[in-house]
Amino acid sequence: MKIGDPLPLPIRAPGEAGAPAAPASPAAKAGEGGSFATVLKDSISEVNRLQQKADASITELATGGKAGLHETMIAMEQASVSFKLMMQVRNKIVEAYQEVMRIQV
Repeated sequence: MKIGDPLPLPIRAPGEAGAPAAPASPAAKAGEGGSFATVLKDSISEVNRLQQKADASITELATGGKAGLHETMIAMEQASVSFKLMMQVRNKIVEAYQEVMRIQV
């Protein structure tokens, strides 16, 4: 990975705790029996995992552990970018809900 390359956001299948899976579109997941709610829940869990990883890395760096500064900064940026993405998705969902509520029947 070079400076300026986008950070990959690993996406895991429901119930998969191991290595990251290949990113799948929500439409593909829905075709496999997954619902939008499941995809959203898994995405929020992944954001939470990245936040916890960044917090652990910060603590390890501050206490003189084996975490390096660059690894800590990478973990913090991954957590930040994934959180910002989650907030944008949330905003679009709220926008769509408000638009549906404005529809006159």
